[in-house]
Amino acid sequence: MRRLPEQEASSRLEKLQQIIASMGADACVVTSPVNQYYLQGFLFDGYCYIRPEGDPILFIKRPSNITGDRVWPIRKPEQIPTLLLEAGLTPPQRVLIEADQLTYSSATRLQAALGMPETGNISGELRKIRMIKSAYELEQMRESARVHAKVYELIPSLYRAGMTDVELQIEIERQMRLHGSVGIFRAFGENMDIFMGSMLAGDNAQAPSPFDYALGGAGISPLLPLGANGTLLTPGTTLMVDMAGNYRPYMDDMTRSFAIEHAPDLAYKAHQVSIDIHKAIVESFHVGTACASLYNMAEEMAKENELAPYFMGTVQQAKFIGHGVGLEINEPPVLSPRSKETLEPGMAFALEPKFVLPGIGAVGIENTYIVHDDRLENIILCEESLICL
Repeated sequence: MRRLPEQEASSRLEKLQQIIASMGADACVVTSPVNQYYLQGFLFDGYCYIRPEGDPILFIKRPSNITGDRVWPIRKPEQIPTLLLEAGLTPPQRVLIEADQLTYSSATRLQAALGMPETGNISGELRKIRMIKSAYELEQMRESARVHAKVYELIPSLYRAGMTDVELQIEIERQMRLHGSVGIFRAFGENMDIFMGSMLAGDNAQAPSPFDYALGGAGISPLLPLGANGTLLTPGTTLMVDMAGNYRPYMDDMTRSFAIEHAPDLAYKAHQVSIDIHKAIVESFHVGTACASLYNMAEEMAKENELAPYFMGTVQQAKFIGHGVGLEINEPPVLSPRSKETLEPGMAFALEPKFVLPGIGAVGIENTYIVHDDRLENIILCEESLICL
């Protein structure tokens, strides 16, 4: 079983314990896979029970092969208070749970099992802790980005005239898995279902979606209305590839755009403005930069270039141009006009100013940046121009 390096585990635990104490709680119970991995380095079905001091206690239902001094096998949460008392520990009077992620039935059962303590929500605080990455975490993101770029470099060789977007996506997904992709995006929140990423060809890029991503797409089924829909890759249109950078536990995010044989001048203009937005944001960076100001800068550049009607969509325009990345693809900070967050060292975020051109398709790039004291580090080392297939 893989575990975290000792220094990583102790640092993360200390940050969380400080928050538990500051919120006046007796304990925190972590059940979500992402936060279990963040704290322990592995996943299990059960409860990670953390007090303001001392080591976490793992109440594990499955798998049965996890052992250790602080691993207590259980069949149901109702066993937890008895086990705590047997260990000389008092059941909590105030407990913090991941209220943003637990179902109502799971939350109420856990509360009842613990003797009906007062509950509070730790979800937002855990996301804030994870927003600032360690050197260990950032290096994993760089490693993922290097593999991600290698896969994208193969895309021109995978294309064949007469393909549909789905047929090309299948070939890209095969290469992703061969290069070590875990196979899914990990995402936070509702309306975030997605498998391995999104591809948008031609006017499918205009199709609005109920899912909370930058662009939509009709998808191949009403059950998952997002991304590729079987559009023929037609000369004179564009293809936007936004496939997952999930080659390590910590992800990167990248989008690249392609012209099918050729594209109108408007496509090249809009694509270059996307690149120019990246450059402007990198050059203007300083610690404490307001995320809202970056969105406003991008929107103003779109207006100056008479591209505002196409900025971040047409039928449905997204109101953000970037988002944090890490164990999940949509971590804080968010680069939106209403964001209250600022860029701080240790953050990692994806920047994705995109344009959707009716009758042509989507263009633009997405890179992942690491925030340092004096600069933004672009970890996506991959061709940025509008590449012809």
